[in-house]
Amino acid sequence: MYGMDPYPKGYEYKGNPYFFGIDPFWNLAENKLTFINSYKMKLAVILGLIQMTFGLILSFKNFQFKGKTVDIYCTFVPQMIFLQSLIGYLCFMIFFKWFTCGPRTTQPSLLICLINMFLQFGSPIEEHMQLYSNQMYIQSALVVIAVICVPWMLGAKPLIEHMYPRIQHASYEQFDNDGEEEGEEEEHHSMVDVIVHQGIETIEFTLGCISNTASYLRLWALSLAHAELSEVLWSMVMQGGLGMDINPYVNPIAIVLTFSFWAVATVAILIVMEGLSAFLHALRLHWVEFQNKFYKGEGHLFAPFSFERVLNGQDEE
Repeated sequence: MYGMDPYPKGYEYKGNPYFFGIDPFWNLAENKLTFINSYKMKLAVILGLIQMTFGLILSFKNFQFKGKTVDIYCTFVPQMIFLQSLIGYLCFMIFFKWFTCGPRTTQPSLLICLINMFLQFGSPIEEHMQLYSNQMYIQSALVVIAVICVPWMLGAKPLIEHMYPRIQHASYEQFDNDGEEEGEEEEHHSMVDVIVHQGIETIEFTLGCISNTASYLRLWALSLAHAELSEVLWSMVMQGGLGMDINPYVNPIAIVLTFSFWAVATVAILIVMEGLSAFLHALRLHWVEFQNKFYKGEGHLFAPFSFERVLNGQDEE
């Protein structure tokens, strides 16, 4: 086994490292699990940011399609800034660490850096935790921007709709079935609904930025489980069968039986069971972490065509 030191004494590496992907030699390293786990966790966070950002872009297209300019500037813009100030900055540090930190340089923990942004706001960063120059000022500015986005999401839309009632009426006229103007009391209730809705959405989004990102780590867990099960089936089943040396007549039969058991276990466990697990986890990520950025469940209730409804006069058209 090897420790994957790229510059051992007397055996300095002269070639070029992999530009993309992982060198297969990592499978023989003693610290393989530590390195590959860290790599997969970072990839899961990056994929999560990409999908959540795409969800916010879809919410912008929904607001644009419905003509909700207030929601664009009071919901989409602060949400996008808040997400990129925290999770986007974390992904920036991931890429920065990949491209700048070599095997002989100090490699600070990115999770500790993100936590210290809030716990040690404005404090000087220790040398072993510093990635680049002026890091303290940039992180402090991002924290301030993220904090400003919270009251922006919470109070801007209710304040604007209170100052300009016609904007409020335009936002809710699609829910007025009779098409008549609402009274003062109903307008008051609509204003309260806006405040409550914005409060719930703000709390859900701000807390969800961290929890949703952490939820994407299930991709890392699935990958880890698949890799370990594959290695166990190969090392404990297939290698044992191939290493049998009983006699020339029994060895071929043992190899065929071992391969049959290994193939059945591979299909049943690695393909069927893990395939179903991966499908369910991916479905959950799409439904919760992705669709809660833009899907509202509004619109017209679906009513399938029915002759009975037409004869009873329930469907006029």
